[in-house]
Amino acid sequence: MLKKHLIAAVVVALALTMTHAANAQALIDGQVTKVDESAGKITLKHGPIKKFDMEDGMTMVFRAADTAMLKAVKVGDKVKFDADKINGQFTVTKIQKAN
Repeated sequence: MLKKHLIAAVVVALALTMTHAANAQALIDGQVTKVDESAGKITLKHGPIKKFDMEDGMTMVFRAADTAMLKAVKVGDKVKFDADKINGQFTVTKIQKAN
């Protein structure tokens, strides 16, 4: 029985590691062009976003899933971010300064 639990724990750990790696690779390159904390929005110049079938880069306004994330970036920052379409709006769900 212990062996089965150990195998299950290893499988879960591997799945989480692979998911984390896939998420890190899926981040979108961008640059902050405007931050509007009061409206909870950020404007990003970005490259292609395959999950939205956007083959070309462009500049777009995104809603922030959490307005606190807007305090971590400023105009001109190069960033990596993730976005989803939530309630019909393109929404940044994760953002970090690029190295």
